[in-house]
Amino acid sequence: MKYVNLDEPESVSIIVETSPVWETILGIAGYTHGQIRHTFDLDQRWESSTMPNTLKESLKEIQKTNFWYSLILLQDKCSAQTIEEFSNKMLNMDRREFYGTLLPYKDRKSEIIRKELINKIDQGGNFKEYASYFKGHDYLEGYVLNLERYSQSELIENFINVLNEWFDWISKFDEWTKWNRAIEFEGKQYHSIDKTKPIEAIEMITGGVEYFPEPSVWTVKLIPQVSYRPWTLTVRTPETKLFFYPLKEEYFLEPGIPPMELIRGHKALGDEVRLKILYQLTKGASSLQDLSIQFNVSKTTIHHQLSLLKAAKFVQVNKGIYTINKTHINAFSGHLSKFLGEYQ
Repeated sequence: MKYVNLDEPESVSIIVETSPVWETILGIAGYTHGQIRHTFDLDQRWESSTMPNTLKESLKEIQKTNFWYSLILLQDKCSAQTIEEFSNKMLNMDRREFYGTLLPYKDRKSEIIRKELINKIDQGGNFKEYASYFKGHDYLEGYVLNLERYSQSELIENFINVLNEWFDWISKFDEWTKWNRAIEFEGKQYHSIDKTKPIEAIEMITGGVEYFPEPSVWTVKLIPQVSYRPWTLTVRTPETKLFFYPLKEEYFLEPGIPPMELIRGHKALGDEVRLKILYQLTKGASSLQDLSIQFNVSKTTIHHQLSLLKAAKFVQVNKGIYTINKTHINAFSGHLSKFLGEYQ
């Protein structure tokens, strides 16, 4: 379901888009994100439910190839409301449209190379050359190379299978209907909004995402989600910026049930090393390398600790530099008092 919120000349159009298909894809993306999956709100819920072996194998392939990214790009194109609609639209794409959707955007300079590859796709385009533009990226270089290793029909079959398998599994969760009702309700909140301040509107809707206008971006899609909470996932296409922002905690709260913000926060604080890291950051910003040297542990270990602190919103990171989030830390004890009803 789409809600077009603003259409300002010389600015961006904001769309709040909701669909069970988005939540299905974000679940697949979250489950296969091995590095930070332990920080997701739903990780323990996923682990506590028996998963079919066929789905486990499909997810291993998605994790190895990073084809969750393909699913996001395809749904951005299709805006489908059901898996069947998504599948039909994908099946009706010709070869150029299909690979033109799947090939990731890098920047305006390399966009020429991307379009040349799309135009020559029927003659066998040079995927390796375009992949080289993503050298050093966490996953996009390998992702582009993997696209060449499968035929279009194989990719489509894999995508349809994993979507149906995940949906069949996740939709049996008691919470599935509640999640999607909350997501749809969230979208309906933004039928009307201040059209003169798109940057402020994006920050307000998402609960804090800072958007900086980019050349050739004409549309910003805001997709509320449960599966990737507490993180915001960001994806860029040639003309669109997508922010998958976590659904607000208030949709899930019941009397006596602590919000995940409190649980994440106390877990993050309940470790000596993480408290020492916080203390160190009060003295000034640090990089992963600096902290690794300071505590004489591997970057992998420090990154794991920082991911928990970041998930709890106690630290922030910008271009590899970590800083303490004083505002959230100062407010945290107040959140505990609010939950406890100010001690009744």
